[in-house]
Amino acid sequence: MNQQQSNKVQNPETQVPKTPQMNDRDFVNDILTTEKYMTDAYSTALNEASNQVIYQDILSIFQETQNCQRNLYNLMFKNGWYSLESAEQQKIQQSFQQFTGYTSQLPH
Repeated sequence: MNQQQSNKVQNPETQVPKTPQMNDRDFVNDILTTEKYMTDAYSTALNEASNQVIYQDILSIFQETQNCQRNLYNLMFKNGWYSLESAEQQKIQQSFQQFTGYTSQLPH
């Protein structure tokens, strides 16, 4: 087992038909990608909204879309269709030290 495989975090994969037609995994992945693009767009709209009422409406839609994205991610991970790499402790410590250094430079 190589280093990359030992760092992989993934559930057992739910098998789907391997045909030219889209299967359940393809459909969920397509919707997940769409939700990610939508949350990016809503985030930009939130940053640009000058009217408070519109801001609140977009924020509500953004939160619903973000929750939907998270549910789709959880579904894909549960079915083994989405895998992650676990971070090495040394890399986590390096990032922590780097950001601790950044925060110490901020005005108090």
